[in-house]
Amino acid sequence: MNSSLKPFNTFGIQATAERIVIAESVQQLTEAWTASMHAQQPVLILGEGSNVLFLQDFEGMVIVNRIKGIQVIETEDAWLLHVGAGENWHNLVEYTLQQGMPGLENLALIPGCAGSSPIQNIGAYGVEIKKVCDYVDCVELSNGRALRLTNEECRFGYRDSIFKHDYQDRFAIVAVGYRLPKAWMPVLNYGDLTKLDPATVTPQQIFESVCTMRTSKLPDPKVNGNAGSFFKNPVISAEQAGKLISNVANVPHYPQPDGSVKLAAGWLIDQCQLKGHRIGGAAVHQQQALVIINEDEASSTDVIALAHYIRQRVGEKFDVWLEPEVRFMGGKGEVSAVETIA
Repeated sequence: MNSSLKPFNTFGIQATAERIVIAESVQQLTEAWTASMHAQQPVLILGEGSNVLFLQDFEGMVIVNRIKGIQVIETEDAWLLHVGAGENWHNLVEYTLQQGMPGLENLALIPGCAGSSPIQNIGAYGVEIKKVCDYVDCVELSNGRALRLTNEECRFGYRDSIFKHDYQDRFAIVAVGYRLPKAWMPVLNYGDLTKLDPATVTPQQIFESVCTMRTSKLPDPKVNGNAGSFFKNPVISAEQAGKLISNVANVPHYPQPDGSVKLAAGWLIDQCQLKGHRIGGAAVHQQQALVIINEDEASSTDVIALAHYIRQRVGEKFDVWLEPEVRFMGGKGEVSAVETIA
């Protein structure tokens, strides 16, 4: 019997799976995976479905990871958190602040769960997960073997990690370890955070400022389905950036440690006057051009057509070609998002 995936993806795209299983323990997760292997079915492990676009019905089993639990060990210089992969991310951020353990406040209101945080190396307002991730606990699905990857072994990059490559299909994340140093340092490089005084600012003030910024420009998925930032901020060579800056006035640009330059995808899209642009039921959000919303029962075809149009317009104007941050799921598993919208 086919089950609807609409409640399990924040885009609110109508798609089905042959079966949906909610896993609340490692054992339930591995048993479900083994059952789908025996049935020779495709299998997809989902967190909160806040960063996926279902292109079609999924021809197998979707396992929803709901492994919960937060454990804290306090050392002389840090708090060490061991967090179940199914814990809601924003709830975790709130919990750490309530317990007087700062360090995650810049990452408030990022949709999704803890287990997804290392996959994307989630980041916002100057902080990335790689800064606070101590380890990631996985299970090798074929045999149930437990495995712990250190921060270095996760090979974190910009919205990237080993979990998008070598570890994509054979392993499931079951818990994440975070290390929050007691020597707290505020990060105030972006947006309205630059207005805060580093000498007196508190973690709670940063948290509230981040929440205000996000809610003012990002749509609520319960009202308009979306998957947050649809595109990655493009990273280009210093040479290409130099040409762009000399040709286009006021381009926001952020030099990176390796010499490359990060651009603001939302600004590039906005310069093409695409806010509010609509194809079918999908539209570019009026307040934040980086977000594609499901305005009126959008199909995945609508979303792909709109993403393709945005990519073409930005590419033709700036010679910068955007790549989706959202992961695209086909009938049997993940497919290349870039190729899909090219």
